[in-house]
Amino acid sequence: MSGPRPHWSRRHLATLVAVPALGVSLFLAGGLGLAPGEAARPAHAPAGPPVPRAAARATDLATLQARVRDTPRDPEALGALGLAYVQKARTSGDPSYYPKAEAVLRRSLAAEKTDNFTAMGGMAALEAARHRFADGLGWARRAVAANPWNATLYGTLADAYTQLGRYAEASDAVQRMVDLKPGTPSFSRASYAAELRGDTAAARGAMRRALDAANGPDDTSFARYYLSELAFGSGDAETALSEAEAGLRATPGAPSLLQARARARAALGRGQAATEDLSKAVQALPLPEYLVQLGELYDSLGQHREAERQFAVFRAEQRLFAANGVALDSDAALFEADHGDPRRALTLARAGLRGRPFLDSHDALAWALHKNGRDREALTEADRALALGTRNALFTYHRAMILKSLGDKAAARTGLRTALATNPHFSPLHAPLARAALKELDQRGDGAGAPVGA
Repeated sequence: MSGPRPHWSRRHLATLVAVPALGVSLFLAGGLGLAPGEAARPAHAPAGPPVPRAAARATDLATLQARVRDTPRDPEALGALGLAYVQKARTSGDPSYYPKAEAVLRRSLAAEKTDNFTAMGGMAALEAARHRFADGLGWARRAVAANPWNATLYGTLADAYTQLGRYAEASDAVQRMVDLKPGTPSFSRASYAAELRGDTAAARGAMRRALDAANGPDDTSFARYYLSELAFGSGDAETALSEAEAGLRATPGAPSLLQARARARAALGRGQAATEDLSKAVQALPLPEYLVQLGELYDSLGQHREAERQFAVFRAEQRLFAANGVALDSDAALFEADHGDPRRALTLARAGLRGRPFLDSHDALAWALHKNGRDREALTEADRALALGTRNALFTYHRAMILKSLGDKAAARTGLRTALATNPHFSPLHAPLARAALKELDQRGDGAGAPVGA
């Protein structure tokens, strides 16, 4: 489930981008995520279509490819291979696997259209990975209709609803997932739903339950990553560091945890160690978000040539993702607003909001409008980004700077203080600018200016 996690971990996602990462990673976690027993079907429930046991066992891509060669019309084999290609794209950062995934998933659906929830769920995961969330929602609904007792499918449904700004329906789907199968995937989604509402205590509690329910090192490191992210988003860099290091003990060298540790180290003033961690993460998994984060970290350390090198690679990665059917949205828009062409930022942000009316799409449009001098419109979008009560320092900073441009100094001061109180190190680029803007406002005093928002 991609969304307003702290700026240093923009993904989906991510992915969970890596995707949108949360949606695909949870869908595929544990042997493609459609294993026997995925849903504890009540005794009175009607029997559903058989769950593909081979998908649970044959996690090796080469094995799945060989199986398809042997049985080229087997919908189960094709569906499992399609899911594996989506997973491969996520873990490698190579979007060229997405067209391969679509081809075999559609072959699977051609062979079995009615009850083929594996391929339907695979298409939902694929469309989430490509940021085509409306299409993903359609596939997720079809998959749930085909197998209403599969908890993973409700997670995929929740992800699509979330990214489309349909938060009540997303919460219902998460609750159904928890009811069917309480575990790391369902508790982590419950955590995210609480975080979006601004209830960070509940978010941490649910993620602790996700950690307690972890089934193996991958689940453990997944939960540790998000515990680190929650701590960092609340301004607790020490806890963020300890959670990231605990995750790395479970899965040494995991790129997401190297990124989390880099973020915490940078906040604690260990810039060189942070660049080393992020460089390793980029080498292992060259996700666009990691490249921007590394570039901004280099910039904050005065290493501007290295920063520009990372930004150039980011632009190349964006072209590669777009060529393979991935819709560019908030990450690309914010990059252009901060480091490129404000007019292109506005174009990307508007397109992103049309396809993904989620909180961070409103934030990206707000910032792009601000960068184009359209602050009245920007304030409306900034308010929408914070409409659920999400405690997000970057969103709050963006809104405060818009208010400052509109002349509402008192509200701008309050917003900047709130952003820095939420997380004083929310971004190596913007946190110093927030402190400088607050200092300027404090030196000038309240001044005049008609209030335009609180």
